[in-house]
Amino acid sequence: MPKKIVAGNWKMNLTFTEADDLLNEIAELLENETIEAQIVVCPPHPYLEMAGDVAKESSFAIGAQNLSPFESGAYTGDVSSAMLKSMEVTYCIIGHSERRKYYNEDDKMLTAKVNQAIEHQIIPIFCVGEALPEREAGKHFETVRHQVRHGLFHLDTNEFSEVVIAYEPVWAIGTGVTASPEQAREMHAYIRQLIDERYGKEVADTTSILYGGSCNAKNAAEIFSQQGVDGGLIGGASLIPKEFLAICKAVK
Repeated sequence: MPKKIVAGNWKMNLTFTEADDLLNEIAELLENETIEAQIVVCPPHPYLEMAGDVAKESSFAIGAQNLSPFESGAYTGDVSSAMLKSMEVTYCIIGHSERRKYYNEDDKMLTAKVNQAIEHQIIPIFCVGEALPEREAGKHFETVRHQVRHGLFHLDTNEFSEVVIAYEPVWAIGTGVTASPEQAREMHAYIRQLIDERYGKEVADTTSILYGGSCNAKNAAEIFSQQGVDGGLIGGASLIPKEFLAICKAVK
């Protein structure tokens, strides 16, 4: 049975004070709630230590939005997996379409990032998804297959078992357009089939596959009810505490 997960990706938003307020409001909202999913909060790097302090008194885990493909050294501006681990970061988003697009992160770099995360016992939330032209051309399966195989299938079975996959159709990220429940179910089933072919049914059946892309409090329950959808990677809605809580509660 896959672990149910809802991860909030704050992206590049909020000042220090605003982040402090949001973290504490999330913690307060969770005090009297029983949530079936593992909640993961992924703030910008400068707020990770603060987030970790709040998380210690709450029920959510901490994730980073990015990490370096290098172990250490003269890489100005990078943040290593060892640094993140020393702050008790549990998860890290890798391969988000915004990193692929704006920072030209290719298969080689993403493989190195996955390796760094695994080496330091950080769980990768590995993002895959097709752009609108690929969907319209009927190449969405081909695109996602390439991303999964080239980003993850070099791992051995034990290593892969630590990975979480997030399917985020690029055309649905921040656009207000959401993949239909049927589209989400179809792609999640396809990804699980790829895992089955490479690692076997047991691994496929226990891999968490999340949906992301304009998921909100109104559509979360319907999306999460689809077979094979194990939770969500949430963008803008994760900045609104009550809406984020409602999304987390929609996971059954």
